[in-house]
Amino acid sequence: MTIAENLRHVRARMAEAARRAQRSPDEITLVAVSKTKPLALIAETAAAGQVDFGENRVEELWLKAEAAAAAGLDPIRWHAIGTIQSRKAKLALGPPALESQPGKGAVCLIHAVDRPKIAQRLSRLAAENNRSLDVLLEVNVSGEVTKQGFSPNSLVDALPALLDLPALRYCGLMTMAPYVNDAEIVRPLFRQLRCLLQDLQHTYPPAQFPQATWQHLSMGMTGDFEVAIEEGATIVRVGTAIFGHREYE
Repeated sequence: MTIAENLRHVRARMAEAARRAQRSPDEITLVAVSKTKPLALIAETAAAGQVDFGENRVEELWLKAEAAAAAGLDPIRWHAIGTIQSRKAKLALGPPALESQPGKGAVCLIHAVDRPKIAQRLSRLAAENNRSLDVLLEVNVSGEVTKQGFSPNSLVDALPALLDLPALRYCGLMTMAPYVNDAEIVRPLFRQLRCLLQDLQHTYPPAQFPQATWQHLSMGMTGDFEVAIEEGATIVRVGTAIFGHREYE
């Protein structure tokens, strides 16, 4: 199947999952995870109507963003979906080469703010550059030691301090579920994240805390995005089902 055919198939599956949950497919954003994929495949995917692309490493994201801008691939919305190391936090603001190009000098959403230290650093860097950043807070709902993110309890404890940071807008929550053969196994984890988001919407309502919109749940990948949509995902991150299996050096 071609990239365009893969993309249509994924979107059809998303729409069917949304209908099962009595939701509108328009509520859900598909992020095509293009890590390790060349610009030619990104261009092919964009030509098929895909707008949102996600990269795990900020260095790779901005190399591709610069190349895409030079190639005239507009509009593309870039998502930083991987863990951000403290020493590379400045890259989340975008490379100098794109700062003079409106709309191209920043990611549209940072998905994986996984600890207070990186939130503090991102806020400081953004404030120094008269910027604000839209972010999601990563929650390790599975409790896996190999996964990054706040535990649900530690997030609740950290939120008062996080909400005091001046240059971050908290747009919702993100999680990575365990890789399993049966997506039903991870359904309770997606449901737990949705319930946590609802609790935050009640405790920190946007009307009183405008720096926290709590509008997004970024959860679900190739193996489980349909279950994630049924449990309330507003963003799904899909790579393999669009681009095929990755080849790593």
